[in-house]
Amino acid sequence: MNLFGGEMMITHELKVIERMSEGVGLSLEFEELLIQGVSIDSRTVKPGNLFIPIIRELDGHNYVNEAITKGAIASFWQKDHPNPPDHLPLIYVDDCLEALQKLAAQYRRELPVKVIGVTGSNGKTTTKEMLNSVLQTKFRVYKTEGNLNSQVGVPLTVLGIKKDAEIAIIEMGMSERGQIEQLSRITNPDIAVITMIGVSHLSSLGSREAIAAAKLEIVTGLKSGGCFVFNGDEPLLTKELLKIKKNSSLETISFGQGDFNDVSVENALSNSDGSQFSVANDIYNIPLLGAHNINNALATIAIALRLGLNPVEINEGFLHLKLPGMRLEKITSPSGFTIINDAWNASPDSVNAAIKTFQELTGFSDKHLVIGDMLELGDHEEEFHRVIGRNLDPDKINYIYTFGDLSYHIASEAIKRYPTGAVKTFKDKMGLANALNQAIKKNDVILLKASRGVQIDSIIPFLIK
Repeated sequence: MNLFGGEMMITHELKVIERMSEGVGLSLEFEELLIQGVSIDSRTVKPGNLFIPIIRELDGHNYVNEAITKGAIASFWQKDHPNPPDHLPLIYVDDCLEALQKLAAQYRRELPVKVIGVTGSNGKTTTKEMLNSVLQTKFRVYKTEGNLNSQVGVPLTVLGIKKDAEIAIIEMGMSERGQIEQLSRITNPDIAVITMIGVSHLSSLGSREAIAAAKLEIVTGLKSGGCFVFNGDEPLLTKELLKIKKNSSLETISFGQGDFNDVSVENALSNSDGSQFSVANDIYNIPLLGAHNINNALATIAIALRLGLNPVEINEGFLHLKLPGMRLEKITSPSGFTIINDAWNASPDSVNAAIKTFQELTGFSDKHLVIGDMLELGDHEEEFHRVIGRNLDPDKINYIYTFGDLSYHIASEAIKRYPTGAVKTFKDKMGLANALNQAIKKNDVILLKASRGVQIDSIIPFLIK
């Protein structure tokens, strides 16, 4: 059972909230007021909530009165902000974000729940959803909703855990060093997972080695004797792990394609409906395309087996798996062609995985790859795009359509191998949609892939109209 219902579920008197958040200044008359849940948005605040005025593009302090009017019991107030409405129940804090994180860390330690923390360059959300679908066959499970995986989103997620939850699956994202460590210390995981190391955030971190180090911060908050589940095919993880294990009681489980892993894949078969594979002579089926999703399934299987599930229960969970849209999402048009929408995000790793999956699809006539810019790749962004173009195979993908300035470099390499007219570049989405509409036939298939900021999926309504 998924326990998330939109309400944040911490429930305490304000004097306890003041202590947990290391705040001060609450008037005695308000100490015994009871809050249930927290909110950072005055538009969606619920009666009984504690309002936390986070300072981002907008300053939440400007909405404290509105939040109280809508039913919030009390609010934090950052000490450096003038003119507090001191007739209201206020807890004064040095920094509202830090106070939110302290409150979440204290609340997590009240809970008997087992926490599974999930991070990685790609595959975080898919693995989280797989774990949720599988583990809820046996446990009361709570999970991160949407993409609440940030320095704000993770503590909000923790504060939403109901006290009867048995498992909480918490996704952790980052953009710079130190952020995963902070989230790990807040969530204090029993099990931590790194799905893979790619080149997302290369622009801010500079190298894959630095990205691996940032992701490995997830073990810093891991409970003593906790379990670390990691992609054993990645040398950057296995190398660093040897250093970490010297001074810890860490249990480790590796997963991956190589047979040297603790959990490895055998006899993998895929078609347009999903994949079948074996692990230690047990057969598993997932309703997802792509070898990279088999890896995500291996991480899930490793954790599920450790938590006492059997292969029948795991397969039952996989059978009912539902993913958010734009992750190799299959759309069949009224005209008889197929769109595979994988436009949630893009990095060189995820693009290569999607293209490999696309190339292996059978039963279609022509294949049309629509690829937009990959963003946040730093100084080598042009070369990353050129490498994608060099690796495209005209015998496996018939037509290439690129969209954007960076993806032009994909086209400039692909055109060297493709027949005249098979590679087209666009900077206008309507022009792209019109070209596809002229080229697509019944039984063709289109793959859409680009970074989220490109919003390449916005052409879909013009293709299936």
